[in-house]
Amino acid sequence: MDMLRKFIFLGLLVAAGSPVVGQNYNAEKVDRPNTKKINIGIKAGFNSSMFMVSELKIKDVTINEVQNNYKIGYFGALFMRINMKKHFIQPEVSYNVSKGEITFDKLGSQHPAIEPDYASVQSVLHSVDFPVLYGYNVVKKGPYGMSIFAGPKLRYLWGKYNEITFKNFDQKGIHEKLYPFNVSAVIGVGVNISRIFFDFRYEQSIGNISKSIIYDNINSDGSTSVSNIIFRRRDSALSFSLGFIL
Repeated sequence: MDMLRKFIFLGLLVAAGSPVVGQNYNAEKVDRPNTKKINIGIKAGFNSSMFMVSELKIKDVTINEVQNNYKIGYFGALFMRINMKKHFIQPEVSYNVSKGEITFDKLGSQHPAIEPDYASVQSVLHSVDFPVLYGYNVVKKGPYGMSIFAGPKLRYLWGKYNEITFKNFDQKGIHEKLYPFNVSAVIGVGVNISRIFFDFRYEQSIGNISKSIIYDNINSDGSTSVSNIIFRRRDSALSFSLGFIL
């Protein structure tokens, strides 16, 4: 919620400053990139991620209460906007680093009289994302514009660079394997003043991103096997970006 308040505050600052900026424009000479048939652009920004856990079970103990700790990640993107009067289609490609952490009591609700024994899972996920958005320009006048947009996003999780840390678990050498490809839904709003724009969006993955979890056996042979840790989660993110339309 703190990140959401910050994003809203930034948006209010932009809205409050727009009339002042507008005084410097001549309506006859203003540069309006959103009147072109095709625009390209770049953007960069920050995201605040959390994991929505649908199932977490450790040694037959079901964990029903999970606390999400927001972490700040970052991203950069290139995009192309195909304009059709007030409508547009916008394919993008972006590189994202999203961070998140969950903490929980390993004993669950089955042992209310025992002092809690907290564990955590920290994730730093690197991904290449391919959103395809449909947008509508609510405002498209002079140097100003405001649009709403939504669409699907194909995401490739770059397993080589992902860092997932399991803290205070009884099992040793825990490793989580993620599905490399997953799909998310995106919705957002954008505001532009001439070629500068601000973008606020919310993203939610549709399916479970955790494929399996393995850990080192305590057996003398040193073999590994699929653990009895069941962990199903989806990720979501609230993001803010600043960009330039060419």
